[in-house]
Amino acid sequence: QVQLVESGGGLVQAGGSLRLSCAASGRTFSSYVMGWFRQAPGKERELVATITWSGGRTYYTDSVKGRFTISRDNAKNTVYLQMNSLKPEDTAVYYCNARPVLGGTSYWGQGTQVTVSS
Repeated sequence: QVQLVESGGGLVQAGGSLRLSCAASGRTFSSYVMGWFRQAPGKERELVATITWSGGRTYYTDSVKGRFTISRDNAKNTVYLQMNSLKPEDTAVYYCNARPVLGGTSYWGQGTQVTVSS
């Protein structure tokens, strides 16, 4: 059974940093794109960043470019999101996602709350 378990969320002041982790288990993820999404209260879930397990290619939404870094540790089956220079508008529940490159079932973690105070 596939499991994605996020950790690392919390409360931080504006300008601070947090590192989120997503531990993946239950299958081989070499042909998956791993992503971080976030959902703020009253807003739709939005894509933040993605990375491929195999090639390490990355994508970032414009609002986080230069501040967030997505990475993966293949040996630990873990994906990270390093978040620097945090802003109050980054406040949201952050979700880890695993999506097959060629389509098929996508998996989600339970989410971790990030709150940035001004």
